[in-house]
Amino acid sequence: MNRPQTHEYPAWGETYIKLVGDDVLEILEKQTTDFPDFINSLVEKADYAYAPGKWTIKEVIGHIIDAERVFIYRLMCFARGEQHALPGFEEDDYVANAHFSDRSLLSLSEEFALLRKSNLYLINSLTEKELNRSGTASERQITVRALLFVMAGHIIHHISVIKERYL
Repeated sequence: MNRPQTHEYPAWGETYIKLVGDDVLEILEKQTTDFPDFINSLVEKADYAYAPGKWTIKEVIGHIIDAERVFIYRLMCFARGEQHALPGFEEDDYVANAHFSDRSLLSLSEEFALLRKSNLYLINSLTEKELNRSGTASERQITVRALLFVMAGHIIHHISVIKERYL
């Protein structure tokens, strides 16, 4: 699959897309097991936040799960030809209202693995025509292809943040 061109996504997407190699499908597949393995290695720091007011490890993982759901919903809508603009999501509000701290890190790890595995069925069914479709989310245009790269890069980004600030 070709990498998305800069006209296929808003400026914020570059943060994530630049982190992804050319074979995004392989990366998405590999993350299905590698990311839960990484999560499971963090059990002793699950409730740790590196500074006051910052998310805990559990909350970061919960945010990643929420974002995966938002990205895949957008991807599905645009692949199916949705013409209506989709709303944005305020990540801090989502995390504040999700009660991730009440859950075990293992349950979050399992949830991510199942969610990604399910999402891959949709992703692998997409045609080239569907990958090229775009839509509006958070008042910005983005293609289905770019959303795949954003999904993969979002996880790479947060793994890096966890390693730099939490470990």
